[in-house]
Amino acid sequence: MKHFMKMVVQVWLYFYCICLWRCFKFIVRKLTGRCELQRICYKNKPGAGRTLKLESSLKSSKSKLLQSAVGVLPDAIEKTIEDILTLKKVNVDTNPQLAVSLQACLLQIVGYRNLTLEVEKLRREAYDSENSQHEEMLLKLWKMLKPGVPLEARVSKQWCEIGFQGDDPKTDFRGMGLLGLYNLVYFAEKDTNSALQILSDSLQPKCSILRDVSKEDLSKISKMEWEMKKFDNAIGYSFAIVGINITDLAYNLLISGALKTHLYNVAPEAPSLHHFQQTFCFLMHEFHKFWIEEDPLDIMEFNRVRNKFHKRILKQLQKTDMALCPHFAASESLVIV
Repeated sequence: MKHFMKMVVQVWLYFYCICLWRCFKFIVRKLTGRCELQRICYKNKPGAGRTLKLESSLKSSKSKLLQSAVGVLPDAIEKTIEDILTLKKVNVDTNPQLAVSLQACLLQIVGYRNLTLEVEKLRREAYDSENSQHEEMLLKLWKMLKPGVPLEARVSKQWCEIGFQGDDPKTDFRGMGLLGLYNLVYFAEKDTNSALQILSDSLQPKCSILRDVSKEDLSKISKMEWEMKKFDNAIGYSFAIVGINITDLAYNLLISGALKTHLYNVAPEAPSLHHFQQTFCFLMHEFHKFWIEEDPLDIMEFNRVRNKFHKRILKQLQKTDMALCPHFAASESLVIV
C-alpha cells in the first residue's frame, strides 16, 4: 500500500510540475512577446548550447508538430519550419533570423540522428573476405601502415605486426564490423604520420619511452634496473585491436547522445561520418597519451585504463561549449581539448 501511494504521489508531482512549467512559459511569453523557441534562438550562440536547448524544447512540447520536428527527413526541414512559424504565429518579416536559426539547429539534430543510423549500419555489416571491396580496404590499411613491406600472403602472421590478433584480421572485426576497418583506414590515410608513430610506439619496449629523460636522470638508473626495463612488455598494445576498441568507445558515445555536445559544436550543419571519424582520430591520439601517462604494468590492465579514459571523455563532454577537436567549429569561444 505504501509503495502504491508513493507512486501516486510521484505521478501527481510529475503532472503538477508540467502544468506549472507550462503556466510559467505562458506568462513569460505574454511578458516578452516571444515564444520559447524565439528566446532560445535569440539568447544563445550557435552551437551545442543552443541546439541542445531547442531539441529539448521540441521533444517536451505538447504540440505533435514540434515533437515530430526532430524526426523529419532533411528535405522536409524547410516545410517543417514554415509550419512551426505558422503555429507559433511568428511574423517572418520582423523575425527573419528565427527561421535561419531553426534551420541550423534542425539540420544538426536530424543530421545526428542520421549519423547514428549510418554508423550503426556499418557496425552491423560483417567483414566478408569474399567481398572484393572489403579485401581492397584491408590491403590498403596494410600498405599505409607498412609502406614498402609486401604482404607475403592474405592469411599471414604478418598481420600481427600492425596489431591484429591472428593471421586473418577478419575475425577481429566481429564486434564492430566494417566500422572498425573504416576508422582504421581513415586514421592511417588522413593522419598518416601520427598513425605510424603510434604504431611504432606500441611495438617498442618500455625503455624507449625514456628517450626524453635527461642524461643525469638516466645515470641514476642502475644497470640491473636498465636490463629489466629492456625486457619489459611493449609500452602499449596491439595497434589494430586498440583501434577497434576505441571505435567501440566512440560508437557508444555517439549512440548514448554524449557526442552531441562535441558534434553540435564542430559541425555548423549536419554532422557526418567524416566528423565521427575525425573524433575517432582524436580519441586514438588521446588514448595513446593517456596509456603512457597511466603506465600500466601490462596489457591485462587495458580495460581499467580504457574505462578511466572513457570517464574522462564523458566528463569533458558535459560542458556545452566543449569541442574535442576544433575542426569546422560552429561556435565562438569553444573549450578545446
